Amino acid sequence: MQQVPSDSTLTEHGLAPDGSGRVLVIACGALAREILALIRQHGWGHITLTCLPAILHNHPERITQAVQDAVAEHRDSHDRIYVAYADCGTGGQLAAACDALGIEMIAGPHCYSFFEGNDRFAATAEDDLTTFYLTDFLARQFDAFVWKPLGLDRHPELREMYFGHYTKLVYQAQTDDPALTARAQDCATRLGLAFERRFTGYGDLATTLAGWAKT
Repeated sequence: MQQVPSDSTLTEHGLAPDGSGRVLVIACGALAREILALIRQHGWGHITLTCLPAILHNHPERITQAVQDAVAEHRDSHDRIYVAYADCGTGGQLAAACDALGIEMIAGPHCYSFFEGNDRFAATAEDDLTTFYLTDFLARQFDAFVWKPLGLDRHPELREMYFGHYTKLVYQAQTDDPALTARAQDCATRLGLAFERRFTGYGDLATTLAGWAKT
């Protein structure tokens, strides 16, 4: 399955046989693999996926404008548009923009919450205050999205400053992949954190996409 580069977009087109019901999902590039897997698994051929650069994860102040630009670019060519971002550090700005555009977005503060299931994540949030999370994507891209941007490849002594208040790393596994589990465990070791693996599957992402596919 194609991996989304951090400096580009990915689009996979799929239309119903009669060309009707054109649904566009604008998503974070960090969710591309999971969304494509769900589209293929369920045969949602009427859904088109376009992903914004995953590196926006590190620049949440840019997400809202990027989504607005994508909506403006694609609105005339699709019947319905949905946004597969949670708040993702935008401080409510993305939700406000989506409301103004009349577009539904996935519920939750971030992907760690909706992968776990928003209700469950909220119920355990107090117990997990000192938890650092990885998803399948971040387990694969740990160096590119965490280690190098924080300068830990050049200054490992900064680890305590960034991660000293964390006690454990929780790997939220979307797939049952021993190689990814080993990568995530190595990330925990490098950060000096206890390791826990939770198999979440696709969580609320799956149920949300299923609802979008039917409407």
